Amino acid sequence: MNLLYNGHIPTNSLQKLILTLGSSIISILDPTRDDMVATLGETIGINAARYMQRKMHKNDEGKQILTEKPIINSSTINFNYLASLPQNTLGKSYLDWYNNNNVSPDTRKPVHFIDDPELSYIIRRNRDVHDLLHTVLGMPTNILGEVCVKWVEAIQTGLPMCALSSLFGPLRFNKRQKKLYVDYYLNWAVNCGYNSNFLMAIYFEKYWEESLKSFRKRHNIQEPPLIIK
Repeated sequence: MNLLYNGHIPTNSLQKLILTLGSSIISILDPTRDDMVATLGETIGINAARYMQRKMHKNDEGKQILTEKPIINSSTINFNYLASLPQNTLGKSYLDWYNNNNVSPDTRKPVHFIDDPELSYIIRRNRDVHDLLHTVLGMPTNILGEVCVKWVEAIQTGLPMCALSSLFGPLRFNKRQKKLYVDYYLNWAVNCGYNSNFLMAIYFEKYWEESLKSFRKRHNIQEPPLIIK
């Protein structure tokens, strides 16, 4: 099988089955193994990728994303420009989120095991915009914030790994997080997932200058109930 895109690793059905079993066992034993979590996401997420592909092709902005295939990392995003934007714009909020959470857009794992160039890009795009979802949803990187974002992603994309994270992530909550989750965040996250515009079809990079409040309103993203500490 020929390489279909940069980083592609051709695999047959048996090899994919072995990858699925192996990565699932390792992911359960050690959830910090993001390489195994990414591999499992690819081997069991092909139907979800096709679902996202159909949704994006039905949307003008989604089609533009699939045509231009923008990549989000430190070499493609002008962080000096984002820093110059007014407070509470999407771009400045995105930069502030990175600074506040001490993370980088360069840590996302590349796609290897999807045997279709456009579907592989869709999985890559989903990983690239994950931090932007944290920004527009107002969620930090702690376990409660991650579970909330995963609920939105699971509902909107159908990705099995997002569904598993949203269902089993709460098992790691402490007592205070459980109360916040039940009282405020679960219902809010589910509503965002069902009622927001299809987030994978938003060309986020075109809206850096828009206020975060306006962006949320235009895309039916409900304001977060409060700041998670």
